[in-house]
Amino acid sequence: MRSYRDLFRTPEFTPFFLAYATNTAALTMSGLALATLVYRDTGSPLLSALSMFGPQLAQVLGATFLLSGADRLPPRSTLAGVDFAFAVGTAALALPGLPLGAVFAVVFLQGLIASLVGGVRGGLLNEILTKDGYVLGRSVFNMSSSLMQAIAFATGGALLTVLSPRACLLLSAALYAGSALGIRLGLAARPPRFTGRPSIRATWRTNRLLWSSRPRRLTYLGLWVPNGLIIGCESLYVSYAPHAAGTLFACAALGMLAGNLVVGRLVPPALRPGLAVPLLLLLAMPYLIFALRPDVFWAALVVCVASGGFGASLVQVERLMSLTPDELTGHTLGLHGAGALTMQGVSAVLAGTVAQLASPATAMAVMAATSVSVTLALAAAGRRRKRCPGVAGDGEPAAASMPGDAEAGGDK
Repeated sequence: MRSYRDLFRTPEFTPFFLAYATNTAALTMSGLALATLVYRDTGSPLLSALSMFGPQLAQVLGATFLLSGADRLPPRSTLAGVDFAFAVGTAALALPGLPLGAVFAVVFLQGLIASLVGGVRGGLLNEILTKDGYVLGRSVFNMSSSLMQAIAFATGGALLTVLSPRACLLLSAALYAGSALGIRLGLAARPPRFTGRPSIRATWRTNRLLWSSRPRRLTYLGLWVPNGLIIGCESLYVSYAPHAAGTLFACAALGMLAGNLVVGRLVPPALRPGLAVPLLLLLAMPYLIFALRPDVFWAALVVCVASGGFGASLVQVERLMSLTPDELTGHTLGLHGAGALTMQGVSAVLAGTVAQLASPATAMAVMAATSVSVTLALAAAGRRRKRCPGVAGDGEPAAASMPGDAEAGGDK
């Protein structure tokens, strides 16, 4: 599968893609509206960042207790049900006079429910597409996410000048309902990929199995930490430029779109493995300029250039899939999604706290410097791993970690 035309000719890919794009628009618009509402009511950068990225903190609980459902639940019903639950929850956030504690309770519940989505969606994409089409298909989904974020942030920012944040939340709820309907009508019913009932024990057992391999651990950390810290920077756009946050978010999304297009479509597969570290450095280093407190024009240019580095995730996920057996695809991608979103929530808290004590600009520069340091440390750990291919690094033989690791070849 070599072209976008081939992708969209694949049965079920188009309705799946359209439902995902609608879901992304709903998530983006509702996050901006809620962050704006909370910032107007409280004037707190920390609470504003938490309202937008706080749901991700619930992902750690989902990864601990619920993630076995990613391969053990029917994908169509699960995705449609989650979208419907988000429609109801987002409509509830629009209720006038809703106490701040209730707002965060709804946000936390949404994050907990969403912990299943990444694994279910990723596993379903792997079923719909052939092996040679997965990276191209994932790049299309990532580009769709970037494009819809850019459109939704720009549209949401414009709507917030003429409508209230609560009205924008209701529009987002309608989009979630549309996504649920699209999944229900456009996708075929499929059985779960893995037999057995979802359980906490099954979740823990598979998490331990996935985490037992040092190559997978390093790949997971590379997916979670460096870009999670940069999401912490993004969580401060509203407090850095209250009247132009939509512009900054839109520019970041456009940069991410460009990065995914280049990596997913233009870079030859043989060259992709060496791009992860340079792209992660590109993602973080431009944010150091925020220490100089640039105006909105230069800030928008910085975030657009930096966000091209999000294309690193395509390279890293491709490696993660090469280290994982097919029957655990959903759980593997679900753990990736839950860990990444949890790190985003933690980073939003850290960035918001530094911004409260210093300034949003200072917090962005600190988070970027930390991201650069983590990327370099993980790269050094990976090089040490290659110099000692016979040892897993945790006192166990490399071959003892999990079936499927042999697919890594020289990476072992």
